[in-house]
Amino acid sequence: MPVEWQPVRQSRTHELVLQSIEEQVFAGKLRAGDRLPPERELAPVFGVSRSALREALRVLETIGVLVAQPGRGPDSGARIVRHPDDALGRLLRLHFALGSYSLHDVMEARVALERASFAAAATHASEEDLDEAGAMVHRMSQPGVLPEEFNELDTRFHVKVASSSGNALTSTLTAAVRESVRPLILRALEEVDDWPATQAHLNRQHAEMLRLVRLDQGDEAADLAELHIRGFHGTLVDEDRTGGDADGATA
Repeated sequence: MPVEWQPVRQSRTHELVLQSIEEQVFAGKLRAGDRLPPERELAPVFGVSRSALREALRVLETIGVLVAQPGRGPDSGARIVRHPDDALGRLLRLHFALGSYSLHDVMEARVALERASFAAAATHASEEDLDEAGAMVHRMSQPGVLPEEFNELDTRFHVKVASSSGNALTSTLTAAVRESVRPLILRALEEVDDWPATQAHLNRQHAEMLRLVRLDQGDEAADLAELHIRGFHGTLVDEDRTGGDADGATA
């Protein structure tokens, strides 16, 4: 089905370009993988300047639905993609840092999402998914793993379980919410009095959650996931409510 581009009004030009592109996506005329015409061709069709067109394309790139490749080769130009995870994570992290959401809001969202993820993973996760999650747990348990690497692996573990749940939106939202508090959790891990003991405790919970998922005990895995999140993340919420330096931790 050919895409029919229409000129747009000059008022708030880049937003009107965005609206026109969105309409083509909603109509099914633009799909992931489709390439937009070159700027020199598309701008006159819209009846706008190339700078206004670029502004609209930058917005689409920021929200994860377009990637622009500079140059003149066959892979150059703008292409429609589906990359929601990074875009949502970036957006949520900024809004969290700006105070749009409280630590308590984020924790409750994590609990709801990850309870659903672990319960569903017990039914839907493949052996390959669980083996990948197990490799992360194994690496987190090794002596000498410092908080920064642990935090990275911890994030990947929770996101991996979510992605194996069979619900793509749950996976994306889990990744975005966990990513939004990554700096805060890292700082908290770095400030614990006994890092080896904290590392061992958190990873025992990771290992047990994964074991329960493997045994198809989704409800029990969900309960432990909630306990796990409310345990460490909950201490950050308590600190925030008593005047802790949460804003500085997320800057």
